[in-house]
Amino acid sequence: MTAIVNLLDAEGGEEHDRDGFRFRDRWVGGELGAELLGCSLYDLLPGQQLWPYHFHRGNEEWLVVVSGRPIVRTPEGERELLPGDVVAFPVDEAGAHTVINRTAEDARLAMFSTLNRPTYPVYPDSDKVAANRLCFRMADAVDYWDGE
Repeated sequence: MTAIVNLLDAEGGEEHDRDGFRFRDRWVGGELGAELLGCSLYDLLPGQQLWPYHFHRGNEEWLVVVSGRPIVRTPEGERELLPGDVVAFPVDEAGAHTVINRTAEDARLAMFSTLNRPTYPVYPDSDKVAANRLCFRMADAVDYWDGE
């Protein structure tokens, strides 16, 4: 039978409790058996942010606001979102984003993404890049032939 997840009723998920970045995350794409398109359901707690500001080299993402009134930050600035709003984050710098909940209520968000591998998230505010779950500061970059 085809798997179905209701974004309004879904509960559970992994808790992330780093101060300033507290949220619950449920990987819906895996539950649905998706192979090319991912989806995670996030419950973003009041006063918290969903990941540092970043963009992806190699993956496009879409944000769907299920409930709440979060703020999305993009290269164009900040904007309040409403339930039902959909925002696309293209590949590379134009798709930089983060989501902040400045309200007193939880915000529920569904994030869809292509599942291209490998992907390299870049964090402009802290001047880092990630590869294989490791982060590196851009300032530490070396020449291609360094050490050879």
